[in-house]
Amino acid sequence: ITYGKGVFRFALDTSIGEFLYVEQMKVPQDGGKKIYSCNEGNLHSWDEPIKDFVKDCKNSGYAARYVGSMVSDVHRTLLYGGIFVYPADKKSKKGKLRVLYEGYPMAMITEQAGGLASTGMYLGKIGRILEVQPEHIHDRCPIIMGAERDVKKVLSLYEAQK
Repeated sequence: ITYGKGVFRFALDTSIGEFLYVEQMKVPQDGGKKIYSCNEGNLHSWDEPIKDFVKDCKNSGYAARYVGSMVSDVHRTLLYGGIFVYPADKKSKKGKLRVLYEGYPMAMITEQAGGLASTGMYLGKIGRILEVQPEHIHDRCPIIMGAERDVKKVLSLYEAQK
């Protein structure tokens, strides 16, 4: 949970039926474990910087971990480090995850835990997910979030492409 000043982890204690405070969550400052999480089924239609990042991950000892549930994948990223990526592609130019009830909440939690949450190149610029201005309730945006080490790598690949 976050109230805008850090992220606090709770766990259910079934013996008393209550949630108990566990710890304050922080993305590892050094980037943590080398884990990348994405659905590579659409790799062929992603932007070149995303393709290059995934290729670099495969060649530099990163482990691929993808559950297929954004919340699960981002939770692991918060605990251990690494990156979660759900980019736009040629078919879904705005991405597939919804800004208001997927992008914003997870970006807020990720940033409050010390990570970064970006859209990558979206609508002609690189920006934060929390700065996306949706036009409709179900608007979508690309998602690149996790440890600063990895998100900055992706963003630098976009910058180099300009």
